[in-house]
Amino acid sequence: MAWQEKCGKKLVDMATAVQTIQSGQTVHVAPYSTTPVSLCLALKEHILKAGLTDLRIDHPAAAISWTEPELAHALRLKDNYATPPNRAACHAGGMDYLPVGIWKSWEIPAGFDPDPDVFLVPVSPPNELGFCSFGSGVWLSRTVAGRAKRVIAEIRPEFIRTYGENFIHVDEIDFFVEAQPLPPGAPPAPTSEEDIAAVEAICTQVAVELINDGDTLQMGVGTVSASLAPFLDFRNDLGIQTELITGGVVDLVENGNVTGKRKTWHTGKVVGAACVVMPDEELMRIHENPYFELYDFGYTDDLRQLIQQENFVAVNNALQVDLTGQLSAEALDHQPYTGVGGQTVFMLAGAYSKGGKSISVLPSSALPTGAPERLSRIVPTLGVGAAVTVPRTYVDYVVTEFGIAELRGKTLQERAAAMVEISHPDFREELKVQAKSLYG
Repeated sequence: MAWQEKCGKKLVDMATAVQTIQSGQTVHVAPYSTTPVSLCLALKEHILKAGLTDLRIDHPAAAISWTEPELAHALRLKDNYATPPNRAACHAGGMDYLPVGIWKSWEIPAGFDPDPDVFLVPVSPPNELGFCSFGSGVWLSRTVAGRAKRVIAEIRPEFIRTYGENFIHVDEIDFFVEAQPLPPGAPPAPTSEEDIAAVEAICTQVAVELINDGDTLQMGVGTVSASLAPFLDFRNDLGIQTELITGGVVDLVENGNVTGKRKTWHTGKVVGAACVVMPDEELMRIHENPYFELYDFGYTDDLRQLIQQENFVAVNNALQVDLTGQLSAEALDHQPYTGVGGQTVFMLAGAYSKGGKSISVLPSSALPTGAPERLSRIVPTLGVGAAVTVPRTYVDYVVTEFGIAELRGKTLQERAAAMVEISHPDFREELKVQAKSLYG
């Protein structure tokens, strides 16, 4: 039986599906890598043609713009990430930024509508038992689908299937539509040789000096932390208990570096909420692979479970770190730049875990777009109004290409001295002056 027959009368054309959305309703949209692009484009067209107003869009880590001027009168976007398509509007007040950092099992995070009128989500075609997959990312989809008044799904034939709780039955979906071909993605931003060298130096230090055989790892999605997996090919019996499964993990499983034998939670399994920064070839090796399990964010990011994992090591990117180890991974001064995600939870878990570590990684400097010269990412203090993603009391190590600063158990003066030593040489003398002024 063709998958279209399994959907039955629920399979409708795109216009019919989005016409069920009315003014004043709340529409929750599946996040980031599983954004239902076809439905989103159709909804924008429907908003303009039907003259909808007072529409609320809850779209975590939106991978599509909702802040075009022609939509400003009709909808308000609420998001827990200032993603590139909507970042400028976020800074101008055209998007409501929600700093979500605590994820509770089977609960839509506070601040999003707990019972949205509509949920837009992409899924695989149903299998012989009528179950669809959320593909490479469960994210919040299991929870939202269970609470939304109406679920509209676009069928994506290329979606993989995984173990865990990465499924939804056709009976739980109100309408299906066939997705249009995805538009080409933007080419990756060019990376300088200096930045590539910095990433390699940082990952090498973390792999050699801070990670041990048998550790269970969480690796964030940032430029440095998402690059760590290929540097771990000499380690043994590693475990992966994370939010986002990044590129290179599949190789570690197939080569026997990751076995999960020493995990206390989901022993022998790689567990996450989504696969990101990963080529299609790697995704296909995860398809129906029993070593990989995907669950809802509220499950993978449950602090109560994570702190019970011994030797749990959390590795996450920061935008800036001050001389005492206070770090921001979500904002530059008072303006959101990305989002919290699960970083706070995982860093707390690493700090609390018996034998665990919380590790912050970042290149020592950055060259922002349009800036005339590099800026130090090690700063005397975070800027006015800056968000503190992880307090200094839960940051064990900070790593740049110039070394490792061990902060656990250190005084303010000792922390400042250690942070100066791993800063970029071009800024080191000025930071020494600032450290002496601030902390003696």
